[in-house]
Amino acid sequence: MQHTLRELLEQNLIENQDAERIQSLEQQSPFSLHWELKTLLYLGVILLNIGLGYLIYQNINHIGHVALITLIGGVCAFCMAYAIRHRQPFSRSETESPTPYYDYILLLGCLLFLVLEGYVQYQYNLFGTRYGLATFIPMVLFFGLAYWLDNRGVLSLGITALASWVGITVAPQEILSKNDFSSGAIVYTGVALGAFLSIVPFLSERLNFKKHFSLTYLNFGVHIGMISCLAGMMGLDREIVFFPLLCVAVGFFLWYARTRGSFYFLTVAVVYGYIGFTYLLVNHTASWHFDFMFYLLYFFLSCAGVIYFLIHYKRFIKNKQS
Repeated sequence: MQHTLRELLEQNLIENQDAERIQSLEQQSPFSLHWELKTLLYLGVILLNIGLGYLIYQNINHIGHVALITLIGGVCAFCMAYAIRHRQPFSRSETESPTPYYDYILLLGCLLFLVLEGYVQYQYNLFGTRYGLATFIPMVLFFGLAYWLDNRGVLSLGITALASWVGITVAPQEILSKNDFSSGAIVYTGVALGAFLSIVPFLSERLNFKKHFSLTYLNFGVHIGMISCLAGMMGLDREIVFFPLLCVAVGFFLWYARTRGSFYFLTVAVVYGYIGFTYLLVNHTASWHFDFMFYLLYFFLSCAGVIYFLIHYKRFIKNKQS
């Protein structure tokens, strides 16, 4: 704020009295704890689920399976009923929460549903070896609730369930039993899923339907897609396929960051691109027996260049007026 006031004074856009008044108002204005309180509430919901899981583990022999399932199911049903009863009318755009604790109660109900489903599957083997069905049911439920009740936290759970369902569906049973997730099918599926999640926001904006969900989709899409590309380069040793895909993804998110003024996606794209290029450089120059100082100098200069670029990102990102 002081830097901005100094520039305005130098350009003679405001008087000294106005600058002093603005600075005084800024110093006396109350400090917002909105995001701090939201973070604590979300953390409280997660810790409550962890505590319930620990309680079940410690007292399973004393309480009984039926009683625990009834307790978890009852609380889950109460949370869902509360969310449905106090919901806002459906809208294609963003809606405000009807009560201060509405989002957290809904999120608690969804997490308890996962706890209930996992507990029933572990104890009674409800789904058998049909693991895809165990992830498909919460995926459909969470996506439906996210769009019906307009909640981005539940949407994140739905996208996570989608990724799990797609990964389990394409993976052979041998991979799941041996816990070997370096399969080419999973890597290619991750790339496709990342591309799909990155396209959905543009469809939403074009159809004017829940456009505020765009950042949630893109946040998952950028990480799933680029991590899959890096896994293909490093785990499958197929740089000729996955490095061009990584370059396309980096270019796409650099374009998005530039046109939408997003420093977050700019940073993510630069970091993933730097990791991929560095791996390619080190992997293909290892046989050339370069001196250790060469790599030290490369890391020093390249990191300095990345930091300099991110510090002066405003020259790259377009402002809202442009």
